[in-house]
Amino acid sequence: MSTMRQIDIGNRYLGIGEAELLDRIAARKQELSDRLLILGHHYQRDSVYRFADLKGDSLKLSREAAAIQDKEFLVFCGVYFMAEVADILAADNQKVLLPHLDAGCPMADMSTRPAIAAAWQELVSAAGIEDGDVIPITYVNSSAAVKAFVGEHGGSVCTSSNAREVLAWALAQGKMVFFFPDQHLGRNGAWMLDIPDDQIVLWRRGEPMGGNDVKMLADARVVLWDGYCEVHMRIFPEHLSYWRAVDPDVKIIVHPECRNEVVRAADLYGSTEGIIKAVTEGGPGSHWGIGTEINLVRRLADEYPDRTVNSLTPGCLCPTMDAVSPANLLWVLDNLAAGKVVNQVQVDLETAVQAKKSLNQMLAI
Repeated sequence: MSTMRQIDIGNRYLGIGEAELLDRIAARKQELSDRLLILGHHYQRDSVYRFADLKGDSLKLSREAAAIQDKEFLVFCGVYFMAEVADILAADNQKVLLPHLDAGCPMADMSTRPAIAAAWQELVSAAGIEDGDVIPITYVNSSAAVKAFVGEHGGSVCTSSNAREVLAWALAQGKMVFFFPDQHLGRNGAWMLDIPDDQIVLWRRGEPMGGNDVKMLADARVVLWDGYCEVHMRIFPEHLSYWRAVDPDVKIIVHPECRNEVVRAADLYGSTEGIIKAVTEGGPGSHWGIGTEINLVRRLADEYPDRTVNSLTPGCLCPTMDAVSPANLLWVLDNLAAGKVVNQVQVDLETAVQAKKSLNQMLAI
């Protein structure tokens, strides 16, 4: 993540009531409409999400925004790595702004480029293989620097919807896969491909050889970095059992960042877009228990009152996503109206070129 820190926006904004905030945002958005595009991730709070011109998951938003090159300012209501991807894919004339620079992703921060590079060399040495015998795969929830490392080593980015396909591509080359930062997405992808458990190894950060012995690493087909999503780790198999007891008609769908035992126990699993599609197509009268961030679940419940939509655990709020508030959004727009660009996220050219290789590799699979 960048070393930039959030500027104190001051009591002048924090003291404004929500109704006034929303009115002023709407007015600024209209004023800047010829030059402005607001992107909103599904996990954003409703008071921010309502202003998004484009709505979706991180990669979908960045790709759609990149296709709209007549807008100078892309205000990304999401977290830092998403703004980085938008900047990598944006046209040269576009500037990407993040309303709150401290809106990060703890899971993405669990895998830094120096840590990955050190583990890579240790893994290759311990397993007795060549550097080119390992293919790195990074979840899109990672820094631009990590994506660049992957691009330099012939690997690919993946998303929560295509992790299985990207893993299959890498394994088809007969090479070991090093998957980071989310161990659970990687394990679930390997499970979907019927990779035996004894060929999947967890690399524990800070431990010699990731806490494994030489034979384990030499026999591994998939090595998983021990990162995780703090939000989806709050969902346990017991939550699924509870909702099935409470509502025998419930169909349970969970995000693949959940533990493997949760994904195995669910009726369905899918990315944020997949979850929305399932509920949308489920039809009136359907019952849903959803395992993902609470803002998305609440929004689906509001949008489909003819369906029963519940969160498996209402405590699944992403605090870093929630850092982007209406006050932060108004502050950014007010500054743009005054001719001042604040909170711009810029990826240096060398990093962007290599990171784009890993993104393009995914698109080619």
